[in-house]
Amino acid sequence: MVNSKDLILTQEGVENLKKEYRHLLDVERPAVIEQLQNARAMGDLSENADYDAARNKQAEIEGRIKEIEAILADAKIIADNKKAKEVKVSNTVTYKDLSTGEVDTVKIVSSIESDPLTDLNNKKISNVCALGAALIGHLVGDKVTVKAVRPYDIEIIEIK
Repeated sequence: MVNSKDLILTQEGVENLKKEYRHLLDVERPAVIEQLQNARAMGDLSENADYDAARNKQAEIEGRIKEIEAILADAKIIADNKKAKEVKVSNTVTYKDLSTGEVDTVKIVSSIESDPLTDLNNKKISNVCALGAALIGHLVGDKVTVKAVRPYDIEIIEIK
């Protein structure tokens, strides 16, 4: 579970959690209940692998439902700030790696929403990771050192 002080979400993050929540309630939970009923109909539950698998899946689903409920109940929603002068959570930042010359764009979100590898064209990084923490509070044109395992310097090109 996430610490309550870390519970910040963008509006997009809230919507995504609500979609996942509805999917768990409307699709996943009924499917696992049906799997449990089918496994029970097979007889002896003590040696029924299908029953054990369905019970484990049910526990995962119920745990995630409770986690999403807690997050949505306690989260502070950060409004998108497209006209920001300095980098904040919810901004999309384009920066240049000064050692390689590579330019990259990331969206700064909370650790709850971060997912830098799922969509490489729309990277969402946490405000507490090395790069996110280095960007927060800086302006276009600022040169910043990212305090990673191997520190590197970047220059902020654009903030949206």
